[in-house]
Amino acid sequence: MANIKSAKKRVITSQIRAERNKAIKSKVKTYIKKVDAAVAAGDKAAAEAALPVAISEISKAASKGIFHKNTAARKVSRITKAVNTLA
Repeated sequence: MANIKSAKKRVITSQIRAERNKAIKSKVKTYIKKVDAAVAAGDKAAAEAALPVAISEISKAASKGIFHKNTAARKVSRITKAVNTLA
């Protein structure tokens, strides 16, 4: 454990940020899974309903620095392409 006050503060801050990042990443994964599940089931209406919500969550995560902007763009592109391939 750190002895210096500023180092102790950094440990606590790092833990808080790590928990926040983990929660946001988990949330994004959940919304992506909802889109993927709808696509796998062939339910175009559900997939199109879940897509904007997932894109919104991914964009929020990217704006907060949880995901790199290119990672966010890739995730959005992949789920959008999956939804668009449904007949």
